[in-house]
Amino acid sequence: MRTVEGFKDYELIDADSGERLERWGDIILIRPDPQVIWSGERKNPLWRNAHAKYHRSSSGGGHWETYKKVPDVWSIAYDDLTFRLKPMGFKHTGLFPEQAVNWSLAKELIKNANREISVLNLFAYTGGATVACLSAGASVTHVDASKGMVQWARENANASGLADRNVRWLVDDCLKFVKREIRRGKKYDAIIMDPPSYGRGPNGEVWKLEQQLTELLSETGKLLSDNALFFFLNSYTGGLSHTILDYMVSEYVVKEKGGKVYTDEIGLPISEKGFSMPCGNTTIWTR
Repeated sequence: MRTVEGFKDYELIDADSGERLERWGDIILIRPDPQVIWSGERKNPLWRNAHAKYHRSSSGGGHWETYKKVPDVWSIAYDDLTFRLKPMGFKHTGLFPEQAVNWSLAKELIKNANREISVLNLFAYTGGATVACLSAGASVTHVDASKGMVQWARENANASGLADRNVRWLVDDCLKFVKREIRRGKKYDAIIMDPPSYGRGPNGEVWKLEQQLTELLSETGKLLSDNALFFFLNSYTGGLSHTILDYMVSEYVVKEKGGKVYTDEIGLPISEKGFSMPCGNTTIWTR
């Protein structure tokens, strides 16, 4: 498992009985996590002194219970990047901190390439990978189906001092966009995709990863340039094993490009427990 190191503004303090205790800058939050199936004594006093806690509803969704004042928006930093956070309606804050390991890897690969690199970031959310790649000097095409998330990503780029970099911000269905780029003859040196297990497109299109992953990968692979640098696929779908993900990327994305494909768990160290929380898989191809 690859785990985040050096993320001073974020900490997974503890995890117990279906919940995480987290520090986001100066804000302490308690959020549900179905993987936390163990129970303990909750010795850390911050369990009883958090700013807010998210409660899931049995009918879907949920709400935040606030104990102390939580800013409408606040910022945290990772490396040379700055991210704006806010509590969202479905337990999230606008950032998946475990992805910092992939941001750092992307930055390293781009910087070491010693050439101009064009990146396509699909299902790009609030732009963690986008701002990392921009910071490393790449040009980025950022695509997400949510107008609000694309605007949030713009704000993160601005907060990171990257507003003047070469980036396209696009609100679009990712698979439809990929097919149009193929018809246009467009190529990219690196592709990052973070598809949800389930979701809806901008016009209500239903997305189910296990049903659509083959088409997504086979089409997206056509956009990699002859001298492509890397391809990242993030997966949070428990039914897709490492072996399946390796095979899918090898067969449908980079079959004729050589290089190496491998899948790693990514995770977050739990300060109070001495082990790390798994937070999904990333399948990586590099030349």
